[in-house]
Amino acid sequence: MPTSVLEAIKQGFWDYEPGDSEGDDFAATKALPGTGEKLEILAERVRRGLPLWHPSDRRSYDDND
Repeated sequence: MPTSVLEAIKQGFWDYEPGDSEGDDFAATKALPGTGEKLEILAERVRRGLPLWHPSDRRSYDDND
């Protein structure tokens, strides 16, 4: 069983999803979607085997809480 998205792809599992996470395992980001900063954060999450999306990630320009 793969432990990360990258490992799953190497093994041919294209529909792999990391286990559920409440967001306590990693920090949310306020980076705007589509920016280089956001892409770097998502890439790091993939490398660490974490879910791509944190429940508190910034989702739009107006979402800046």
